[in-house]
Amino acid sequence: MKSLICGSLAYDTIMMYEGRFSEALLADQLHKINVSFLVPGLRREFGGCAGNVAYNLKLLGGDPLIMATIGQDGAPYREHLDKLQISQQCIKSIDDSYTGQAFITTDAGGNQITAFHPGAMSFSHHNKVADAGDVKIAIVAPDGRDGMLQHAQHCADLNIPLIFDPGQGMPMFNGDELKNFIELATYVAVNDYEAEMLTARTGLSLEEIAQRVSALIVTRGEQGAEIFTGTEHLEIPCVKADGIVDPTGCGDAFRAGMLYGLTNDFDWATTGRLSSLMGSIKIASQGPQNHAPSRAEIEERFHKAFGYRL
Repeated sequence: MKSLICGSLAYDTIMMYEGRFSEALLADQLHKINVSFLVPGLRREFGGCAGNVAYNLKLLGGDPLIMATIGQDGAPYREHLDKLQISQQCIKSIDDSYTGQAFITTDAGGNQITAFHPGAMSFSHHNKVADAGDVKIAIVAPDGRDGMLQHAQHCADLNIPLIFDPGQGMPMFNGDELKNFIELATYVAVNDYEAEMLTARTGLSLEEIAQRVSALIVTRGEQGAEIFTGTEHLEIPCVKADGIVDPTGCGDAFRAGMLYGLTNDFDWATTGRLSSLMGSIKIASQGPQNHAPSRAEIEERFHKAFGYRL
């Protein structure tokens, strides 16, 4: 059964800074920052939340359907998706815009500073959820503001179970709008920083948010993740990675595990563990879409980490 992934397609320009950002920032001068970071390492990757989630879901054997907008420079991305055999049915080209562009600088501590040009994302509302046909679940991830609002509402109107994943798009919405997303959603997924921002903007505690959805998922990096359901509070351990190479796209890999678990009716403990494993696999590889374990390798790593098979 298809999983509808509403979100961005983007090119990621990823730069590696060998020091730490904190060493270049003066606490008493934050009102007039003027810093420059020497970045010996630079790569250009296929990225964007929708692309990253779909890539990882495909690795698991899922059936991702991307709903996104792409620009006049989108031909390489379309060729990439063709090679992956990922449907482009709901990808719309915007000929007078560029594809979204993320410029990500990562320091030696894994901290990131990102600048993002939305480009074609700003027209994401031109896509209609009804055009996707029969889907079992959907996720609304960072995208154009109007598109996120519209896609969440349309999923609710069509009774499609929805994961709301505000991510770096959260600053676009005020407290009332975020509350409305929560009301429309079946599940909410955030990292620990986003969880604090969500509670601050809505005035709702994590417990209150959890009461409004079937499950609230909070990822906490190396500390694993927490899943709050109506009856359970699960602590999901972090899976030891082969190496800590690049955190870009780890959250998207985690969400692919969620989609796979939910579409296959796994319990929350198994869904959370699979999600944690996918993040662990991704962080050991440069870029968000370069790791390529087989499904059999993923299953074996799951068994090794948790003592039972999917």
